[in-house]
Amino acid sequence: MSSTISIEIPREVIHATRMTPQEIKCELAIHLFQLGKLSFGKAREMAGMTVWAFQQLLGSREIPVHYYLEDYEEDLSTLRELGRL
Repeated sequence: MSSTISIEIPREVIHATRMTPQEIKCELAIHLFQLGKLSFGKAREMAGMTVWAFQQLLGSREIPVHYYLEDYEEDLSTLRELGRL
């Protein structure tokens, strides 16, 4: 079951940023991803973007995707178990 919470942002702040609420939400998702507080998937979901679009956005800002050797080895192991390698 999915639930949401609302964050109140004064209209003046939104006006001052010259951003839409969705753009602010996207920026928050990116920032939390950079801090390691959100995974790629959760940040992408919060930003309301496809995997490809979010990956492109991160790349355009030179933000590395957190994908470490352990992640790669785990993915390889999973692919072997599934018979895809």
